[in-house]
Amino acid sequence: QGQLVESGGGLVQPGGSLRLSCAASGIIFSAYTMGWYRQAPGKQRELVASATSGGSTNYADSVKGRFTISRDNAENTVYLQMNSLKPEDTAVYYCYAGIATLKYYWGQGTQVTVSS
Repeated sequence: QGQLVESGGGLVQPGGSLRLSCAASGIIFSAYTMGWYRQAPGKQRELVASATSGGSTNYADSVKGRFTISRDNAENTVYLQMNSLKPEDTAVYYCYAGIATLKYYWGQGTQVTVSS
């Protein structure tokens, strides 16, 4: 059974950086699109970034130029480097593994709080 485990969340001041990690097990990692969603209180879950098995990446307009998604197929891990963080980036961040539009696996979520 596939499992995704996120880490790296926490409290950071505006303008700071965090790197989220998502370690996968029990799946053929290289076959999946890996990505990150986030959900802030009272808001819908939104796609932050994704990286296909072929290496193509996609970002929400709100994070372009600040966030970078990368994947290490040898380590079965996907990362989200978040720079120049803003209070509006505060949310629970969820890792997923999917194929096309289907999301097969989700992580448990990691809290990111941007506050002074």
